[in-house]
Amino acid sequence: MPIRTVNLEQDYAAVLSLWRAAEPGVRVGRSDTPEALALKLRRDPDLFLVAEVDGQIAGAVLGGFDGRRGMVYHLAVAAAYQGQGLGRALMEELDARLRARGCVKAYLMVMPENTAALEFYRRLGWEAMPIHVLGKELDR
Repeated sequence: MPIRTVNLEQDYAAVLSLWRAAEPGVRVGRSDTPEALALKLRRDPDLFLVAEVDGQIAGAVLGGFDGRRGMVYHLAVAAAYQGQGLGRALMEELDARLRARGCVKAYLMVMPENTAALEFYRRLGWEAMPIHVLGKELDR
């Protein structure tokens, strides 16, 4: 299963469909428009990855690095391919790319009710952190 950097123009519709199918685990929002993702890709062009099976996008992960910490924003694998190592492969590739940039610590957020995702990430070595995450809409 080849993993490659996203081609936003060619892959956007398939990735968006994949993310929407993964809801509520992946929450598609205003930051997931083609324009917003193009801005993200200008900063981190190599941290938005897709995995293909038979020429179709079967998984995707969007990562970031701000120069200090890494972040995993969205990981989704099509239901037909879950449990086959595709999510692990995407995360391992993202980890490798973050390490190559000098990243020593990364974060991700999972909704508490998404127990399957929590267990998946724990198996990959991620640990819960005793923090509160706060957010603010800046354009409202």
